[in-house]
Amino acid sequence: MTREEIMELLPHREPMLLVDGTAPEADGWSRGWFRIPDDPWFCRGHFPGNPIVPGVILCEIMAQSCCELMKPVLKDHLVLYRGLDKVKFRGIVKPGDLCEISCHLDEVKTSLYLCSATLSVGGKCCAQAQISLALTPKE
Repeated sequence: MTREEIMELLPHREPMLLVDGTAPEADGWSRGWFRIPDDPWFCRGHFPGNPIVPGVILCEIMAQSCCELMKPVLKDHLVLYRGLDKVKFRGIVKPGDLCEISCHLDEVKTSLYLCSATLSVGGKCCAQAQISLALTPKE
């Protein structure tokens, strides 16, 4: 999906839309990507002179990238975080980096989607998490 197609499914807008594109893969997998801007708002105080993307932003990038896995149900539903488990940060992500996200749909329990995601830069794993996402009907 292009950024425009993602905006048709997700309510996020600038500056909180943190996925540039997604693509389906085989067997419940998808991939997403996001280029960190050169001067993102979330790095201005984290840390001056040595900007590093905060871990919570990496989690948001992974969660938004999972939208490809949920594409069939998103037109009629809003997706919300339900939980994050087994979050690990393994490398530093800087402004200008291209984040590549690999997502897997592990399980669906009624309106709860359980996904695994890994965020890499240049082939190096920088973050990973198990993400629980809940669907709620759009009002």
